[in-house]
Amino acid sequence: MAEAERVLVPVDGSEPSEQAVTLAASLFPGVTLVLLQVINPAETGYSIDATIPTFPEGWYDDAVERAEQTLERLAATVDAETEQTTAVGKAASVTVEHAEQNNIDHIVMGSHGRQGVSRILLGSVAESVMRRAPVPVTVAR
Repeated sequence: MAEAERVLVPVDGSEPSEQAVTLAASLFPGVTLVLLQVINPAETGYSIDATIPTFPEGWYDDAVERAEQTLERLAATVDAETEQTTAVGKAASVTVEHAEQNNIDHIVMGSHGRQGVSRILLGSVAESVMRRAPVPVTVAR
């Protein structure tokens, strides 16, 4: 693998994303792992809380808190320097933008491995990132 200094690892709390953190640390010892959790407001669904005027703000605060807890937990699992960040938007777009804007040398990410109809309906974040990323992408599955 080419020399890398900053490796982006987008995470979502799933087992594949946890495996990606471990893989990134083993493939790229001595680098900074940039752990990114994307919060997608479109995935909130509907709730009775939606009728309360403060719902969006309360939901966002809760989502950020959960994301930060996930990032801290994952950072503690590897012997590597980490940066932890959250962002709002669609996972694939935010991941590519983060790589473009933050001197990222490589992306290591997990894949849920969806196939068939679920992949057509849900899309593949990993595939979209692979097609659009400005740097090499390694997918853990």
